[in-house]
Amino acid sequence: MSEAHEARDPANAVDAVDRVVARIRATYGRWNRQTPIAQMRADWDALFPADVPAAVHAVDADGVPCEWVAAPGARPDRAIAYLHGGGFQLGSPRSHRELMAALSAASGARVLGIGYRMTPEHRWPVPLDDGCTAMRWLQAQGLAGDRVAVAGDSAGGGLALALLLSLPAQGLPRPAAGLTLSAWTDMGARGESYDTRAAQDPLHQRPMMRALARNYLGEAGDPDDPRASPLCAAPAALCALPPLLLQVGDRETLLSDSVDFARRVREAGGQAECQVWPGMVHVFQQFPAELPEASRALREAGAFLAGHLGCTPVTQRTPA
Repeated sequence: MSEAHEARDPANAVDAVDRVVARIRATYGRWNRQTPIAQMRADWDALFPADVPAAVHAVDADGVPCEWVAAPGARPDRAIAYLHGGGFQLGSPRSHRELMAALSAASGARVLGIGYRMTPEHRWPVPLDDGCTAMRWLQAQGLAGDRVAVAGDSAGGGLALALLLSLPAQGLPRPAAGLTLSAWTDMGARGESYDTRAAQDPLHQRPMMRALARNYLGEAGDPDDPRASPLCAAPAALCALPPLLLQVGDRETLLSDSVDFARRVREAGGQAECQVWPGMVHVFQQFPAELPEASRALREAGAFLAGHLGCTPVTQRTPA
């Protein structure tokens, strides 16, 4: 576990994080039991800017709606398959466009935002199936193996790891690397940080996460199935994963989900670094315009992916 990221002036950092949290809570506060899921999704998307400094275009990946996001100068022959968060109910490539644009610039590769189907309309393993379909489509475009990485945040971070674990059975090659931001790796919400960080986390508590898990898994899902909870994967499967970088905030109840997963990968003989960012909350990287730590984290994440994809971050290139 790495915790080499010192926060800026603590008072300023706390104020900025609190402002971000207040925005999120204001959105939650408009919802009740009668709020349609379509309205909730629209409200969530509206939290984040749609206009980004990148080329954006929609694409159909064999029936899975996706969105290419490419910073100016990003290599078209390298890709990051990105799975958005939102508890398997909210979020979309639209809500994560700013984050994906920053990741494209920081890595020098295009990002494919995967619009997988969500609950309550579609339960496990449908989102995982859609991820596999998108990966097969990328392979058909010549983007597989060392030309592609897999990334995701929160529920999408856990889904990204489940996807990496599932690729061998799908006959698909191992990607170059994996990146997660505040990954949800245990549907059982059994990590110790659900207790030790409960008073510090303003967004997620164990009962909420277990309710989301029940909604996602439905009657057919098992919280101990590695395709739902990657933390439960066997050592042999963990050892076969590509090099991983997991980023997580120190104020998160989901802290253990990343720390424990990275530890288990290393114990199995694989490569996994877990960066814990002091003072940061769940998926703080989604607010790069408001949190300097978010921009720094995305630059580090991009540099990690660039190193494994053979790219150069756009901002580091020397003009011809």
